[in-house]
Amino acid sequence: MSEQEDLDYYIMFPSFPPSAKYPTLTTGGQNQREEFVFVYKEDKLPVVVLLGWAGCQDRYLAKYSAIYEEKSCITLRYTAPVECLFWRRDKMPYIGKRLIQVIMDKSLDQHPIFFHVFSNGGAFLYQHVSLAMQQANTPLKVKGVIFDSAPGERRLTALFKAISAIIGGHPLTNIPMSFFITIFLSVLWLFEVIAHAFGRGYPVQTNPIALAEESNSWPQLFLYSNADTLIPASDVEKFASRRAERGVRVQLVLFTNSPHVKHYTTYRDVYVNTVCSFIYECLTSPNFESLEPSQEHTEENSPLKYNALPGLTKRVVLPHEATKQLN
Repeated sequence: MSEQEDLDYYIMFPSFPPSAKYPTLTTGGQNQREEFVFVYKEDKLPVVVLLGWAGCQDRYLAKYSAIYEEKSCITLRYTAPVECLFWRRDKMPYIGKRLIQVIMDKSLDQHPIFFHVFSNGGAFLYQHVSLAMQQANTPLKVKGVIFDSAPGERRLTALFKAISAIIGGHPLTNIPMSFFITIFLSVLWLFEVIAHAFGRGYPVQTNPIALAEESNSWPQLFLYSNADTLIPASDVEKFASRRAERGVRVQLVLFTNSPHVKHYTTYRDVYVNTVCSFIYECLTSPNFESLEPSQEHTEENSPLKYNALPGLTKRVVLPHEATKQLN
């Protein structure tokens, strides 16, 4: 990708103006569901930037952006090319700067902005967007970040599974090819680490877990699962705890038994209400970013005693809350 090439992004604007400034609650027996319509300072609709996982097709990402478009949000969808995420990573700083420029060119920089980041591919891209925001003369009005199945430590097993999922096809061809690419990238990354240690080569850390030290302090929501074979729940919780220690308001939502980046598919209603509640709180609660210990979650559903960290709460979503599939 040269700097003359443009990004393959998608921006969606609501077709109709919002009908209310604040959310309304509709009840339907046991299946109660909150219906949100977002407005911020009357004419400033929230903007949700969705950063897809490695190899994500836009038609899949569009299903997530539809959640926000139905709530009168503007959405921007983008997934970094696989080659830029794995072996042409020197192109990532340009992509991060270009995304910021797109937001400014479309006059969205004065709107409240949220990032919805998927897996390590999206987290890696967000890492460069965050750096670009720090370097920009006009900072964006970011209100919060949602991490979906991310971030996690770089591991050979996780890399192999990610490559295998991207390649697809029959196992007889998939496994050898995935193994070869995994070894190649591991050697490439090793040289990258050595070059960085000697003060040469790529200047920006390429492990998204380094975002734990990010200087920005807007609230963060983590959607993850104890059944995720790509990003362990322990990685997410360790990262979130580190963010809370740095004074960031953190919400952990652990979905039970849902696969990697499949929480929305498995727990549709809970997922939608969770992300919409997070955005609403970020927009309307003046004290949402203050680090007051929460009494909402007790040790009964948070055995790791997260309440010891001010500003960090955890919710466990149990299997019986999964969305029933219609025939």
